[in-house]
Amino acid sequence: MGLLSNKINRQELKHGDHIYCWRQAFIYAHHGIYVGEGKVIHFTQGPAGQENGRFIISSSLPTPQFSDVPCPQCGDQNSSFSNGVILSCIDCFLSGGELNLFEYGVSWAYFLAKVRGGTCTRATSDPPEAVLHRANVLLENGFGDYDVFKKNCEDFAIYCKTGFLVIIPSTRGGQSGQAATLEAASSWIFSSLALFIKFNGVAVVGSGVCYCYNRLNSDIGVRRDVAKVTVERLVPSAPVPPTPALVPSVPVPVPPVSAAPSPVPVLPVLPAPALAPVPPAPIPAPAPLS
Repeated sequence: MGLLSNKINRQELKHGDHIYCWRQAFIYAHHGIYVGEGKVIHFTQGPAGQENGRFIISSSLPTPQFSDVPCPQCGDQNSSFSNGVILSCIDCFLSGGELNLFEYGVSWAYFLAKVRGGTCTRATSDPPEAVLHRANVLLENGFGDYDVFKKNCEDFAIYCKTGFLVIIPSTRGGQSGQAATLEAASSWIFSSLALFIKFNGVAVVGSGVCYCYNRLNSDIGVRRDVAKVTVERLVPSAPVPPTPALVPSVPVPVPPVSAAPSPVPVLPVLPAPALAPVPPAPIPAPAPLS
């Protein structure tokens, strides 16, 4: 890996690695979390209005496909026919693309040298155990509605690795470096036109600085509108079982109490027994004086 490429061999993968592959001539990338045994957990979406069909346009596939043949390794769990957080074999995840490793904890110089976003971040990764825990919990419970700019596959993978989520609503995108690059590129185009019209010669330099600043300022490791969020807070609480209907108790008949008090029996007074006289104890005689 280096400035020009983040390619990695499958044999080098570790549990909890954030991997990605480029789609459509490097226009965008699809991201996921490697969980071992050749499997990847990732976040994807099918096209609107095609939930019941087999025609899929998704970041998980390089081109739209028709298919009724399930993958022999992961069956219909692959990204061709599913929405949301799914488990796929690495072959279905790559769909013929090349395997790349997303980098964490890079320096700001290295980050800016990577002109293309969606390949690295200044944020540091949590231990693999925490990464796998988040990915598996979200596999069971989902990651919410897919949004290409604010909650996409890269946002999912970055959350699994760091636990960071944007907590302050704004017009900016999510954690995704690809969305940040698009936002920075848009700003770069407009600033270039403005600088070229006004200053001409310094347009390229000024717009380049603006592009780099916007990219760095949008990185998940630099932003101030993010916070660590436990995965349990993203899981909808279990439904409370309905309270069973109360069965009315059958009244027990109580016998009426008589107003007149019951007569109290009078016990006879017995005479005290006669006591026999006790004879006085004999007094011993005094001893004679010698």
